[in-house]
Amino acid sequence: VSLDAIIVSMDKVNVLFFGEEHNDSIGHYLESELFKRLSIAYPAKVAASMEMFHRDIQTVMNEYLAGIISEKNFLKEARVWNNYKDYKPLVEYAKANKLAVIAANAATRYSNAVTMKGLEILKGLNKESLQFIAPLPVDTATGRYYDKFIETLGGHSMGGMKVYQTQNFWDATMAWSVAEYLKRSPKNKVIHLNGRFHTDEKLGTYAQFTRFAPKATAINISCFSAADFENPNWEKYKALGDFIIVTDPKVKRSY
Repeated sequence: VSLDAIIVSMDKVNVLFFGEEHNDSIGHYLESELFKRLSIAYPAKVAASMEMFHRDIQTVMNEYLAGIISEKNFLKEARVWNNYKDYKPLVEYAKANKLAVIAANAATRYSNAVTMKGLEILKGLNKESLQFIAPLPVDTATGRYYDKFIETLGGHSMGGMKVYQTQNFWDATMAWSVAEYLKRSPKNKVIHLNGRFHTDEKLGTYAQFTRFAPKATAINISCFSAADFENPNWEKYKALGDFIIVTDPKVKRSY
């Protein structure tokens, strides 16, 4: 399927969840390209939402996109990831074209608190802090997502339960950020970027989004490198998303 076919499929869809591998250079290129093509198809009606930025730096993001603060200050105060170079083209495109970028994730100080003390600790946050996270209580539905997570962790443990709560906290906060944006701009479209575990099989962030915005529509992409790149086993991958992108594992990773 072509990238333009994905854009066409967005006709009656509010959100495109793009699940990436964080060091997949081809995936990063495709994200930027989809964002550009989406913005051309729907002028001034597209935003990017990113796991890579925390909600509490939204003002910093807005100031940078508006050309008010320097890149040097932005890089420092937005607490960018070590591989920010992978996402810079998308952010710079948004800046040049006056498009919104949603800093979607929960700040590390909150996710660390949940990992150490569980979701209950969030009840102690004041009103000012609560604006930076999803509404409480955070849903931690068991089932397929839980089973996948425990499998990834390598088994059950009390510490593992808190890590699972943190995962759900991330999911809920990112989903809430997208839902909140669409509430303000219901006719706009969002491409949300996150690690693919968050949205594969329409679980995690995708599932949380459907709770927060039941009337909104969404599709998802799962993008990853695979050993069977030259002859992919589509049957094995088809449950992961509406669109599956398999990239060449021989292409150099971004880190």
